[in-house]
Amino acid sequence: MTAFIPDFPGATVVPSPNHGERADGRRPDMIVLHYTGMDSADGALAWLCSEQSQVSSHYFVHEDGRVLQLVPEERRAWHAGKSQWKGEADINSASIGIEIVNPGHPGGLPDYPEAQVAAVAELCRNCVERWGVVPERVLAHSDVAPIRKVDPGENFPWARLHAAGIGHWVEPAPISGGRFFQRGDQGPPVEALQAMLALYGYATGITGVFDAPTEGDVAAFQRHFRPERVDGIADFSTIDTLHRLLTALPKRRDQSA
Repeated sequence: MTAFIPDFPGATVVPSPNHGERADGRRPDMIVLHYTGMDSADGALAWLCSEQSQVSSHYFVHEDGRVLQLVPEERRAWHAGKSQWKGEADINSASIGIEIVNPGHPGGLPDYPEAQVAAVAELCRNCVERWGVVPERVLAHSDVAPIRKVDPGENFPWARLHAAGIGHWVEPAPISGGRFFQRGDQGPPVEALQAMLALYGYATGITGVFDAPTEGDVAAFQRHFRPERVDGIADFSTIDTLHRLLTALPKRRDQSA
């Protein structure tokens, strides 16, 4: 692919060949954040720009805050893979993908540098303003692909992004004792938990059985919204945080309709 004019004024264009048309003229109304999960930024960038990889993202944010644009926003980058949110399965057509340089879990999940977080916030704010992305549709790769993906990880500072006006967030409830639900439990309380997760957007089956997919969805929720402990067990802290997030959602029509 040849060079193009960046959509984000602060970006340097480094074209990737891996992109296509957004399905049915779909406009992006989501932002999905990833970490690169590789040893080096150069290696990650080369992979995203290689025809062999068949993966890409719209943006690539270095640790020092430099922003590269690999794919025009009007095009469908290949970053989310098999994923789902609010009943929509073609997340690539619905989203802008941002890769953040960080070795992730394989590299010990190091902190995201301040300059990098500030750059991600500025980039997201710009995309939000231009595309009208609502706060609850700024998501982690792990939100739209639980179990399969864990990025950008529980160490990503979602609270700092929210303080900058990006994303949906409430202060997590403290971890304490009390009743909890885990793998193998079943009954109406588990069904109610599954319904809450599905209402927020996760692809949780409402079966009344706390199965492996439900455990994965709970862990994905914790990784984003209650990162102090990510264990897939629905304790009071997890359920209360989820309930308050749902209560805080603005009343609006489904953005994916």
